[in-house]
Amino acid sequence: MTDVKHMKWWGWGREGVGFHHEDKPNFAPFVLDAVGLDLWSAEKAERPDFDALDVPESKATTPFRAKLAEIVGEEHAHVDDMTRVVHAYGKSLRDLVRVRAGDLGRVPDIVVYPADEAEVQRIVDAAVAQDAVIIPFGGGSNIAGSLEAPREETRVIVSLDLGRLDQVLEIDEASGLARIQAGAQGPDLEAQLGAQGWTIGHFPDSFTHSTLGGWVATRSSGMQSDKYGDIADIAKGLRVVRPGGTLVIRAIPSASTGPSVREMILGSEGRLGVITEVTVQVHRVPERRDIFAYFFKTWEDGLAAMQEISESDATPSVTRISDSNESGFSLATSKESKGISKKVQDGLFAFLEGRGWDMDEVCLSFIGFEGGEAHAKRQKAIVDRIVRKHHGLGVGKGPGVLYDQKKFDTPYLRDFLLDMGAAGDVSETAGPWSKLAGIHDGVYAAANAAYEQIGRKGWIMSHLSHSYHSGACLYFTFAFVMGDEDPLGEYDIVKRAIQQAFIDFGGTISHHHGVGVEHSPWLEQDISSEGVAVMRGLFEAADPKRTFNPGKITG
Repeated sequence: MTDVKHMKWWGWGREGVGFHHEDKPNFAPFVLDAVGLDLWSAEKAERPDFDALDVPESKATTPFRAKLAEIVGEEHAHVDDMTRVVHAYGKSLRDLVRVRAGDLGRVPDIVVYPADEAEVQRIVDAAVAQDAVIIPFGGGSNIAGSLEAPREETRVIVSLDLGRLDQVLEIDEASGLARIQAGAQGPDLEAQLGAQGWTIGHFPDSFTHSTLGGWVATRSSGMQSDKYGDIADIAKGLRVVRPGGTLVIRAIPSASTGPSVREMILGSEGRLGVITEVTVQVHRVPERRDIFAYFFKTWEDGLAAMQEISESDATPSVTRISDSNESGFSLATSKESKGISKKVQDGLFAFLEGRGWDMDEVCLSFIGFEGGEAHAKRQKAIVDRIVRKHHGLGVGKGPGVLYDQKKFDTPYLRDFLLDMGAAGDVSETAGPWSKLAGIHDGVYAAANAAYEQIGRKGWIMSHLSHSYHSGACLYFTFAFVMGDEDPLGEYDIVKRAIQQAFIDFGGTISHHHGVGVEHSPWLEQDISSEGVAVMRGLFEAADPKRTFNPGKITG
């Protein structure tokens, strides 16, 4: 039996870990006001019963199973129901609603765990000879439908789990480059790098359960991208197994070698082969790493400050501001303040109200600084001047420490709401600075119109993060109590309204979650019909038998 770590089959994260609101006195009143759900009287759904699922039998033939077992070893080739169900979906809200309802879709027929690139090559070649489908699998955290097989697929489906390829192989200290196997999950690769004084600096919300290969396959972005870059900036070299051979991109700083094959692999979601190794930029662990909290009087003030920071000489690692709705949510999820902390908080709020601030409009911001002591101090001084110019106020490191501690816990809240019969999901985009305010307001209007259409009391909130010279990412969270008859039909109305608003108001369909099948309906509007034609041409030429993860991105 393989010892690769997986999330629970019916939700996010590990068994026994979840969100609890009992120690957060403001959370239940907040939810009641936001979506009309009374957490104290709502009936929590029972944990799904795996034994009640009707798992289709594997279509893998005995000879094909034997061939794959010969390659990876009997203990690393699985056809049991639990392993196959774990690999059937990612962790989108749609995935979780379906799997909890027993709708398993097209379940993989066999799951294999290769030990190295040579075994991956043999698996790929065996699958091509069998005319089977290969779906590469990392941590299973994808929320764009990038892991599910087409329901109509009649060929044998192999889920190729890279979890055993989890090592940092080499660090080129002179160049700041590290060769890392693609199946390494965030905490594991960071621990191996940190033991030698290095960091990759890439911390997406899914960090604790996602892999380096998955980051590359979906063009991931981490919360410290302002300093370290997105994964497209971090990944310098690649090894990708394809039928009969391995595509190799060497880690060169920059090259003029025709259209970038490296860029073709980035975001390809397994359509071009199996990523087995990535050479990434790494940095020395900084002497200091601090995240400071700020309050802004209005969302408009905060947006203006974030833009000016991006244009300044400051180089913070994190620039994030929540709108008033999300700021209220953040305060509602805090544990009860007592003693001196409560007096300080009450005093601060009274002080701001005395200065004419509307506390319902206040926006909470987090800005991070890294580096040597003097460098971090200089960066903060520049930022503080800009914050003051735009009616902002620094409130110290305390809230920043809490943000740093809770940053990977948000998906558990989605599962908690689902247990209570409510949908809570996210959609994110990016746009130029000149369009961000319009995108924000346009998405709010679209979501609220969708809630009115389905007759539900709904909630939406947003934050800006991942700042660039020309623009930034806007990340939206939306929630409502689902009906019993057609929960996903209601969800689709809201989700589609938000995605269409991204396009209508000048944004992109996704900044860092990928396309999969969730976002593919809007791809042509985003990159043009000719852009889609070029992309389809690439996939069809590189994979004429549709061996690799068919149906994703372009259908």
